[in-house]
Amino acid sequence: MTTESDLSSVLARLSSTPPTSPETTSLLSKAKLTLLHLNALVPTPTTSPSLLHLARQTLESGALISIRLQNPDAFTRYFQQLQPFYELPPSAFSSKDAGQRSKVTGLYLLLLLTKGDYAGFHTVLEGLEVEAGAGGAGLEGDRYLQYPVMLERALMEGSYDKVWEATRREGGAPGEEFGVFSEVLIHTIRSEIASCSEKAYPSLPIANAKNLLFLDSEGGVVEFARDRGWVVRDGRIYFPGQQGEDLRTEKDILVASGTVIENTIG
Repeated sequence: MTTESDLSSVLARLSSTPPTSPETTSLLSKAKLTLLHLNALVPTPTTSPSLLHLARQTLESGALISIRLQNPDAFTRYFQQLQPFYELPPSAFSSKDAGQRSKVTGLYLLLLLTKGDYAGFHTVLEGLEVEAGAGGAGLEGDRYLQYPVMLERALMEGSYDKVWEATRREGGAPGEEFGVFSEVLIHTIRSEIASCSEKAYPSLPIANAKNLLFLDSEGGVVEFARDRGWVVRDGRIYFPGQQGEDLRTEKDILVASGTVIENTIG
């Protein structure tokens, strides 16, 4: 017969196993199967506080491991499975430990930003604000939630340099898992800037493109340019479909799709 002690033992082994170890996936599957046998994948009025605590811990572990394995779809499923547990009052659990709700939710908000799902982002955030307001508290002091909020604000302002600095600054991200989505977000921003540049400029010096695209080296610019089908010649990048060198000067502010990209090319 499966018991809570069995689940505790699996979770103990899971917590001491590196996320990228092949054993991790096996242990996580075993923990979820144990939850299923205990009828605790979804909370019910008869689920004991101690089992609720273990169930939430299992799903949160799965969510964070999915991030480390760079599997956003699995992370999203775990986030959705966690919502019924997050809707329960703290008194429903055996421990005063609030779990990792802020961290998991902050990561989900960051995932929504990488997808450009601003409507979904604000829906989640507004729900948190209503809940926090009802409890007499705010979200300002929560570093896990404030990180994606700060990035979203910078994105809305078109201040991509602030996003870049925040993701690269030591101690900028509130946790190692946030670095995964931060990299995806930078890639998304880089692609958007590249698309806007194609429409706005006939060509750019490689040195300027390095700053504009937040790349670490001119070699990185050349590789990125070739991946997009740009022509690299005589120290410049030439964008396909652009005619005439007087289309825009290189110090113009770029306006595309309602987004202003501040002048960052020196």
